[in-house]
Amino acid sequence: MSSSTPSTANGTDSKTYKGERSPCDPSRVLHIRRVPIEVSEAEVVSLGVPFGKVTNLLLLKGKNQAFIEMASEEAAITMVNYYTTATPHVRNQPVYIQYSNHRELKTDNLPNQGRAQAALQAVNAMHSGNMTLSGTATASDGGLMPGQSPVLRLIVENLYYPVSLEVLHQIFSKFGTVLKIITFTKNNQFQALLQYADPMNAHHAKVALDGQNIYNGCCTLRVEFSKLTSLNVKYNNDKSRDFTRLDLPSGDGQPTLDPSMQTAFGAPGIISSPYPGAAGFAPAIGFHQAGLSMQMPGALGPLTIPSSAMTGRMTIHGMAPTAIHSVLLVSNLNPESISPHGLFILFGVYGDVHRVKILFNKKENALIQMADATQAQLAMSHLNGQRLHGKVIRVTISKHQTVQLPREGQEDQGLTKDFSGSPLHRFKKPGSKNFQNIFPPSATLHLSNIPPSTTDDFLKDLFASSGYTVKAFKFFQKDRKMALIQLGSVEEAIQALIDLHNHDLGENHHLRVSFSKSTI
Repeated sequence: MSSSTPSTANGTDSKTYKGERSPCDPSRVLHIRRVPIEVSEAEVVSLGVPFGKVTNLLLLKGKNQAFIEMASEEAAITMVNYYTTATPHVRNQPVYIQYSNHRELKTDNLPNQGRAQAALQAVNAMHSGNMTLSGTATASDGGLMPGQSPVLRLIVENLYYPVSLEVLHQIFSKFGTVLKIITFTKNNQFQALLQYADPMNAHHAKVALDGQNIYNGCCTLRVEFSKLTSLNVKYNNDKSRDFTRLDLPSGDGQPTLDPSMQTAFGAPGIISSPYPGAAGFAPAIGFHQAGLSMQMPGALGPLTIPSSAMTGRMTIHGMAPTAIHSVLLVSNLNPESISPHGLFILFGVYGDVHRVKILFNKKENALIQMADATQAQLAMSHLNGQRLHGKVIRVTISKHQTVQLPREGQEDQGLTKDFSGSPLHRFKKPGSKNFQNIFPPSATLHLSNIPPSTTDDFLKDLFASSGYTVKAFKFFQKDRKMALIQLGSVEEAIQALIDLHNHDLGENHHLRVSFSKSTI
């Protein structure tokens, strides 16, 4: 069998493997590149066993390559799909996996295959539970129980900062291959279901992470085994992810959970990623196995965020800090309709806006400076792709660290505003309840601070006379200071929030408007 380096999907190698099919053409034989020379056969096999039985192995140490054969093409496809989004590491070195042009591995007549076959048998046996390795916990000493689930249920208590699916993946991947994650809220708590490839991984993660803080002094993890043995993920987005299925739709606006799971676990997660996807917090998994011991990494210490998110830097154990700015670039705005005040009100739903600058020569673009990087990420994740004044806006992190005010005498046409002292900031108080009520734009608005004498007809007329289609309205039964109003579309609701938040209702009451998670 030739061991020339195949052409790669990412173009990192220039050699062409004679007769190699397209990298997209699946095969149950997988080619692994850049394998460290000191790697053991068991470590290579361990890359495959979370996805199914490994039936053969060829390790070419001198060429820093290996080939493994999976029992089925389906298992190989699942493995390649997973490692496309989470680069595997062996001996702290990244390795790269792609389909081989071979349909099977024929290694019977090759030298030194005895060790490979022994490793295959040992690792496959360990994975199927037929062999107890040194250091593996047993039921009698509080370890893994027979039939224990690979699915963990996570609850994040004391949620002062947003926690994203990407952050959970980053933390829990230290303990094994994470296949699926679903986030949701129940009883006003941020929760998640996380499925490992192996129950032993789930056991180690539970032991190490239960009670740990994600950030200093807050966001405490409570980890328990789920009664579920598998998760069914329908959509890949910031609320749910199947890392083995890159082909799943994003399912915008669709419920993340199955109806059966919805009943058991509550609403889909509403706390979106504070990181810009792979660019900010790329999912990374490190395999630290040495020989057959399969030792798991030690427990993660508390994850720290120095001097709060104001610094825009976050440190996770074993990672270099990632700098994130608090300035957003908003593009594709409608220059005829937009104003600094309108952007201040809209983006103020997700954080305290300090400054807004509509660009003088490109009025379809604006810079918005939030109070900190976490709030900037929240605003970006919720508002990117929404329709405003008839146009789909784009929100990204800007390279600028601050928004500059115009110099004295500089022509600006009122396009730059400083809102740092505004009384309309929603999040000035640390631990404000408003942090718990951050929801994506929706056609239903939550109204509060309503005077006792205000009627439903008055409020419906207020919105209708401003040009909005009122589809439904209801006061809260226990508190008539609050109400829900459903408008004709999400775009209408966004515009109505901009127009009517802080509207003077008389009796020293100004209407407070935000997006609701509920419908009428």
